[in-house]
Amino acid sequence: MATPTFLFDGDCAFCTSSVRVLERWVPNDAHVVPWQRADLDALGVTRDRVEAAVVWVDGRRRTDGPLAIADVMRTSRPWWRAAGAVLGRPPVLWLAWPVYRWVARNRGRLPGGTPACGLPQR
Repeated sequence: MATPTFLFDGDCAFCTSSVRVLERWVPNDAHVVPWQRADLDALGVTRDRVEAAVVWVDGRRRTDGPLAIADVMRTSRPWWRAAGAVLGRPPVLWLAWPVYRWVARNRGRLPGGTPACGLPQR
């Protein structure tokens, strides 16, 4: 089986800083890569999807946003696996999505954010 891949927005300073924290505190064997440097076609992911949220690709499974973060956590140490299991299930997941969307909309204004962090205007 191929190595799981976690895709994030490499043009966004806030996202990049968040991934550095994730890599340091939630060690795992996933390939963590900016979507701009990934072969999206080979991963079976569209540009629209990765522009909207972080994406986890593991075999045929693809998840977005907080569910993708939960999947990263589930591949780490026991404590993080338990936290990922909680995050990935209702009702916590129901609460996590609005928080994730708020962060995504406002990431350019958060610490470490830059104008490049803004989501594309549709």
